[in-house]
Amino acid sequence: MREVIQGAIDDLKDGQPCVLATVVRTKGSTPQKAGAMLLVRQDGSGVGTLGGGCVEGDIWFAAKEILRQNGGPEFKDYYLNEDIAARDGLVCGGTMYFYLEPLRAPDDFVPMAGEIVEAYDGGHPVSLATVVNAKEGGPALGVKLLLRSDGSVTGSLGNAELDSQAIEIAQRVADIGSNEAFSTADGTEIFVEGFTTPPTLVMVGGGHVGKATADLAHSLGYRVYLVDDRPEFSNEDRFPYAEETVVATYDKWTDHVDLNVNSFVVVATRGHRFDDMALESALKTRARYIGVLGSRRKTIMIFRRLLQQGVPLERIKEVYAPIGLDIGALEPEELAVSIMSEIIMVRRGGGGGQMQMGDWYIDRAADIVDRATESSVEV
Repeated sequence: MREVIQGAIDDLKDGQPCVLATVVRTKGSTPQKAGAMLLVRQDGSGVGTLGGGCVEGDIWFAAKEILRQNGGPEFKDYYLNEDIAARDGLVCGGTMYFYLEPLRAPDDFVPMAGEIVEAYDGGHPVSLATVVNAKEGGPALGVKLLLRSDGSVTGSLGNAELDSQAIEIAQRVADIGSNEAFSTADGTEIFVEGFTTPPTLVMVGGGHVGKATADLAHSLGYRVYLVDDRPEFSNEDRFPYAEETVVATYDKWTDHVDLNVNSFVVVATRGHRFDDMALESALKTRARYIGVLGSRRKTIMIFRRLLQQGVPLERIKEVYAPIGLDIGALEPEELAVSIMSEIIMVRRGGGGGQMQMGDWYIDRAADIVDRATESSVEV
């Protein structure tokens, strides 16, 4: 959401008020999840999306009304019933909760927003906690607390207990750029969002599978670093979109790439010996995900040597190997789908199973149709 935050900064510096609409919570199936943002400008233009359709249209209208009436922040819920979903062509039916924040004074937003943009651009991660739904007698709607990676804090949510609870969550979501909402006993809701660099794929091995996986990761919005010990397999011509193409030995490649906890490492070199060295180096990093391409037999051989080298068993158990989800992949492009599917699952917290409904749901639908038919015949 960097472009949305930067857009708000630019507008405020130009003296143009705007409204930042954020999805802070969802229930059921919805077109966007918590963290999605839409910036609505005074001229009616916007940046970002909340999922399109009637949802976005109604929130857009509400934001323009806030600007027109010089109104304050608002918390809104939006129920996507079957009629609305069908009308807009949405395959969903849940509830979305929005926080609409008017931005008018640069001093109230630009300093914190500037730190968020810096985090996106490779600076230290930060987290922002905001009271998005206030109850009578509780903290004011819209108050904020910014937590930096060094532990320093700007702002307050109104009391030390609430600040402490928000900081605990903020520390958890900062490095991985996730978000989390929580409520107090009186119904006050706080939305905590972490901001860091975009997810980064480090592809160790630039062969056929490495090329297909890097290509797919790039199309999914991941920053890509490519590592290979052969210049003909790690260069700008082969990977024009890469943040960097590193030529280095596999036992030293981590000296050339800065990995944070929002990094995902895939080891797929041209041989068992090189996979072994590349994995040993990867295990010394803070990468959130480390996966190794290859058979179970090869993986066990690598693990045995690492254990003999003194690598802790618990650390080895964190490796995803053999890598990917079981979709029957054979070709490099299919293997790339399998690998990136597993990475998305880890990043988003999915379960990796099929989405298909069981027979019960289909039988239930058929039963409803049968009963409706019987009723019409009786009438």
